[in-house]
Amino acid sequence: MTFRISTANQFDRTIYQLGARQTELAQQQERLATGKRVLKASDDPVAATLNEASRNRSARLEADLRALDASRTSLQQAESGLAESGELMIKIKELLVSAGNGTYTDAERADIARQLEGLREQLLAVSNRTDSNGRTLYGGLGGAAVPFVDVYTPGGTGVVFQGLRGQPAPGDTTLPQTLDGEAIWMRVPQGNGQFTLTVPTTNTGTAHTNAGEVVDASAVTGDDYRIDFTLVGEEMQYTLTNATTGVAVPGHTGVPYRSGATLSFDGLSLTMSGIPASGDRIDLTSNTDVTDIFSVVQNAINALRHDGVGEVGYRAQELGRAMSELDSAHDRVLLARGRAGEWLNRADSQEVLMEDRVVDLEAEQSRLVDIDMVKGISDFQKQQLALDAAIKSYAQVQRLSLFNQI
Repeated sequence: MTFRISTANQFDRTIYQLGARQTELAQQQERLATGKRVLKASDDPVAATLNEASRNRSARLEADLRALDASRTSLQQAESGLAESGELMIKIKELLVSAGNGTYTDAERADIARQLEGLREQLLAVSNRTDSNGRTLYGGLGGAAVPFVDVYTPGGTGVVFQGLRGQPAPGDTTLPQTLDGEAIWMRVPQGNGQFTLTVPTTNTGTAHTNAGEVVDASAVTGDDYRIDFTLVGEEMQYTLTNATTGVAVPGHTGVPYRSGATLSFDGLSLTMSGIPASGDRIDLTSNTDVTDIFSVVQNAINALRHDGVGEVGYRAQELGRAMSELDSAHDRVLLARGRAGEWLNRADSQEVLMEDRVVDLEAEQSRLVDIDMVKGISDFQKQQLALDAAIKSYAQVQRLSLFNQI
């Protein structure tokens, strides 16, 4: 059986092939113009699917980077506020040291008290500071737009924390945008952290003590104590009593008083100074609660303004106690600042890691859909040359006809 292919059919097939080559050349030209090998999913379904997944991961990383940047900005502002708080505490301590000068007049001490009031207000303003978005920086887990409120009510005065204790935990790509201000400024250990020494305002002498310390934790009873001063003949004596049990401490009954003497008992130690009057006393209270930095400063202000017969001893005791508690408060601020600095370092590390991952994903996307320009140009030139040759050949064949032989 013999098959004959007509000349018209051959011409149609040739024209079809020429059109297909022109289409391929146009597509290659479009790839070169866009720099993409895969312009639509049908060009390479597998590469298109993998590229879409990679783009989704890139989008999530970009969102995480924006969230991390926002968290870091708030945390930087919080760290800056903590630094300012520390500087204010240093100024307060300098004023307390100068206030202990025994040559100062009442007017000079009143001036220091006014300066302390201003610094206390500045501390309160720092604790209520907000970030650029109006979010409080030290409100903990939220609860109030103004977390620290200075109240003056019949039930009491002082600063009250109205936020929620605690703070968000840092995640792999997020950082806390607020800190627990209650833990920073409102949980200052009283006295030396183990016990508190106070001088009643009813004392008429100048006796006072240092902050005291624990020298043997295993011997500490946790009881309260009282030091009573009594003039026996011409000699001032003291008696140390366990106020919890009501029993005098052995070896500390009717002991002659000497200014600067160190008193050691039940794992505790303190140094007494000044000149007591008969009937004066000093109380030692085992700490079971905490105070706050605002109360510490306010107590110092009240001591500077106190006017009474035994003001010297009372003022010396309260100012010494305030400096001890101020040191503890400053340590808590430094601890919070160090934690914020650690989180900022973590933010830098996370940012570098996520940026590297973004670069890796972009490289993967380029490998999947981008065209190799050198190979693409070479293929384009080959296709263009082949098309030109095919067109010229078709033109020559098209002129062949039996009529040219007649």
